[in-house]
Amino acid sequence: METILAISGKPGLFRLVSRGNRNLIVETLDEKHRRMPAFATDRITSLGDIAMFTEDEDIELWKVLAALAEKEDKKQSSLDYKKCSVDELHEYFGSVLPTYDRDRVRDSDIKKLIQWYNILVENGITDFEEAFGQSEEETEAETAE
Repeated sequence: METILAISGKPGLFRLVSRGNRNLIVETLDEKHRRMPAFATDRITSLGDIAMFTEDEDIELWKVLAALAEKEDKKQSSLDYKKCSVDELHEYFGSVLPTYDRDRVRDSDIKKLIQWYNILVENGITDFEEAFGQSEEETEAETAE
């Protein structure tokens, strides 16, 4: 399973390449594939650890990305998140995740999600359950415990 990371303060997404003594070696998910160190002082988050607020329970990011991929037929987002109005942004995201918490999910969160989705699709990552989610066997094993 690939480990896809977001690093606070750095645009885009990164793939974990290896672990150093006091850092991680990451590679940008773009056409350049630049490698660089990421240190403990950087706020590094795996996309597998992120969830979105909903009115009921929080939903894992990969499920939201999968819903977005289903809506867009696994192609780039049809919404230009940089130029659209706030109302268009929320209407679009409401069609993807109708139960999202409109009070806690900010406009910037939705824009970042769409940006990440586009980056992942550009890099051929469209099976989000395989990339980030758990397999059915892991879920069943956790339920049995």
